[in-house]
Amino acid sequence: MKYNRILVRYGEISTKGRNRKKFTSQLRENILEALKDLPSISVNASRDRLHILLGEADGDEVITRLSSIFGIQSFSPVVMTGRDVDEMMEAGLALVQKSFEPGKTFKVSARRGDKTFHLDTNELNYQIGSYILKNMEDLTVDVRNPDIKLNVEVRKEGVYLSSEIYPGATGMPVGASGKAMLMLSGGIDSPVAGYLTMKRGVEIDAVHFHSPPFTSERAKQKVIDLSKKLSAFSGKVNLHIVPFTAIQQLIHDQVPENYTMTSTRRMMLRITDMIREKHEGLAIVTGESLGQVASQTLESMQAINDVTNTPVLRPLIAMDKLEIIEIAQKIDTHDISILPYEDCCTIFTPPAPKTRPKREKVQYYESFVNFDELIREAVEKTEIMQIDGSSHKEESFDELL
Repeated sequence: MKYNRILVRYGEISTKGRNRKKFTSQLRENILEALKDLPSISVNASRDRLHILLGEADGDEVITRLSSIFGIQSFSPVVMTGRDVDEMMEAGLALVQKSFEPGKTFKVSARRGDKTFHLDTNELNYQIGSYILKNMEDLTVDVRNPDIKLNVEVRKEGVYLSSEIYPGATGMPVGASGKAMLMLSGGIDSPVAGYLTMKRGVEIDAVHFHSPPFTSERAKQKVIDLSKKLSAFSGKVNLHIVPFTAIQQLIHDQVPENYTMTSTRRMMLRITDMIREKHEGLAIVTGESLGQVASQTLESMQAINDVTNTPVLRPLIAMDKLEIIEIAQKIDTHDISILPYEDCCTIFTPPAPKTRPKREKVQYYESFVNFDELIREAVEKTEIMQIDGSSHKEESFDELL
């Protein structure tokens, strides 16, 4: 029997009280965005659950995409029938037959959302279970730990039957918690920071600093591919490519060598903050992990943060590198991140960067250079690309080889 809909169970949305409608509406929009290229899909959201009517769409493809959408606790392919018991029994038999392998056990678990239905749950369990056993001689019952659990839910509009539960991505629907700018370098850490931020319901725009000819088109494509991976969790990601060569060369020429890294990060943060304001973001996200590299000490973060009052979110701040790598592998960004193409964070790296820079010193060194005009010019010349998780047509890294 072919499934005709998918039942989606909410995650943390169910705890949101008066704001629940806002969160369910955002989740519905995100699901529609993720499935927009599939035919005849419709999505109906209610207070306690959401139904995706499949129409002619490929149910397996829908299941694959749902697994990456934040705000979903779990979901099940469902067959909806009328309230006739014979119809329920036939549908239940077909679902169990679809999942059955020799030696497997089953159980029927009925629930009445509509208490006016003429059979109680025990009677439903017995009638449907007996019919299935009668038609499947090799099947046995295990009420404690069944291999196949047939869920039957009777509601006023009809009866929903399912035998599979898929885990969701959990978290909050992307967009329900505002918008932030992710400083996306091309390394392992920043995509993971973006993923974790989206999981808490924050929409992200990615900001990448590109310094040709010192950084190549392959380095740029690498960031495009990372953005595409992230867009699978949000539907789309706007990628801002900032021309950074002139500023980086000026820092290299005018700022003492052991402070160039600090000054570079400060200029990046200033530019990102201007882009954030222009595109109505509320925060900036970085992939910094405390003590991981020279620029990620508390003293360094304080000196860098000095250029903005905007909240800077650091989802990885207390994570070990191996923990970060594990998440990168899970979200399929790791292998892209380790491709050996330098970004602007690795070129001009001083041999002995200051690990405990003084804010007053970096302010003093920068006071001899007029960065303001170059910063405005970089923001004005920033290239914006919309990376679509389902239908983005940019060439992949492999196509550049």
